[in-house]
Amino acid sequence: MTTPKEATSPAVWGDRDFLLFLIARTVATVGSAVTAVALPLLVYDLSRSALLTSAVAALQVLPYLLFGLIAGAMADRLPRRPLMLCCQAASAAALISVPLVEHTARLTVTHLLTVAALLATAFVWFDAAAFGALPTLVGKDRLLAANSAVWSTTTLVGVAAPALGGAAVAALDAPGALALDAASYVIAGGALAVVGRVFGPTRPIRDRRRSQLLADIREGLAFVRDNTVVRSLTLLGLGNSVTAGAVTGLLVVLAIRDLGVREDGVGLLLVAAAAGALLAAVVLPRLVRHLPIGWVSIGALSASPPAVALLAFAPDARWAAGALLAWSLTSTLVVLNGITARQRATPDYLQARVNTTARMIAWGGTPLGALAAGALADLAGARAACALMAVPVAVSAALSWWSPLRDQAFGTTPPPPSRT
Repeated sequence: MTTPKEATSPAVWGDRDFLLFLIARTVATVGSAVTAVALPLLVYDLSRSALLTSAVAALQVLPYLLFGLIAGAMADRLPRRPLMLCCQAASAAALISVPLVEHTARLTVTHLLTVAALLATAFVWFDAAAFGALPTLVGKDRLLAANSAVWSTTTLVGVAAPALGGAAVAALDAPGALALDAASYVIAGGALAVVGRVFGPTRPIRDRRRSQLLADIREGLAFVRDNTVVRSLTLLGLGNSVTAGAVTGLLVVLAIRDLGVREDGVGLLLVAAAAGALLAAVVLPRLVRHLPIGWVSIGALSASPPAVALLAFAPDARWAAGALLAWSLTSTLVVLNGITARQRATPDYLQARVNTTARMIAWGGTPLGALAAGALADLAGARAACALMAVPVAVSAALSWWSPLRDQAFGTTPPPPSRT
């Protein structure tokens, strides 16, 4: 079996520019974890509706479906650093509007959902630029090490951050906690601004100007369609995202209605989910040294449905935390393995387009899962909704056993030439 070059590549921890990039992502992760507690709680407090609370999770991904293609194409045309900084500033402005409105007028669910949509829209453009920036910063020979470092560090911080979010909600109230997230985006933007290395793209300016936007989008779509590695991981990720949207959207309702968790204790359940994501980031480099890339995704997809079922029927918060950890581990392995394989297979000038296109497809099920789970929870209860929403990832798991992922050489051979 071929050992990926990244497994033996030089470490990235001594690279100043990468460390600044990592600091920016880590600080923003802390703030986002606080918002992940505060925003759904605010919506639930104002509405007492599972559907509206799940809409927060749906809105985290819906803008990807609307803007993913064009954001990917533009991020391969525009300087990536200014684009990322503009997104950080827009996110900070959206968040700070919540405490300002709360102190000067009547805060509404509509305003909160609008903020959620604005945050997610800014993230689409930021994510498109960041996908292309990381391979440019570290080189493809250090890409697995860099991705692992980013995911390990941000999720390690994210283990404590949800508890911090719960404490912030209790101490400052939810609007005050969102102000903390606004500050985190400002700090993260400052770190990105002082990175010395360019973020790309590397295609000559004259080529970017001559190419048409629609042609650029078609080129990214064609690569996703024609590359076996990218296509397989993307399509199988769809079931994973439907179930992930359901779990994320139902968590607040399930915790408060069925498990008797206090509002400031919801963050502790998110700690368990973050711990599972951290574990995935730590073990993935070891797994791909000993297992074919496709087998990692097959195993993770197959282990996910039992974890979701355990969450649905957890007798108390401790069992729910264990189930969340197991589910997050499997779900994150699917996502991170797919991202790394996709970035390795994609030429630099296509990074933003291919990654946003693939993520748009793979994440496309998240809003559907969140809204369907919220509607089911209002009709039949959160436990029944959670159990039913294990089915989509189970379908992806079954299909994975009959897909190209079973080939031991999956992901280790050079990709076919891209269409230019």
